[in-house]
Amino acid sequence: MARKLVNRKALREEVEAAERSEGVEKKVAKTPTKRKSRAKVTKEVRLKAFWGVFNQSLRRVAVFEYAQRPQADQKAEDLSTSQKTPHFVQLVKEVIEE
Repeated sequence: MARKLVNRKALREEVEAAERSEGVEKKVAKTPTKRKSRAKVTKEVRLKAFWGVFNQSLRRVAVFEYAQRPQADQKAEDLSTSQKTPHFVQLVKEVIEE
């Protein structure tokens, strides 16, 4: 069974003619108001750098201030020679709580 085809051009002309005859004004669309951002304000986190001496299983053995790098290297060397596992120095950043 065939469907009845809709002549959209004819329908549009009928609607426009009805609007003209009634004198209906088109509503002016209001400009949408801008929504406020819902993004959370990121809290500024302050970090302080330290030198950490770690063993082979990434366990922190000792912590030194950033200016004390030679002492951290010496501690890692001493631990490596006294124990069988090697130790290394790595930069560690921790959060400063006020």
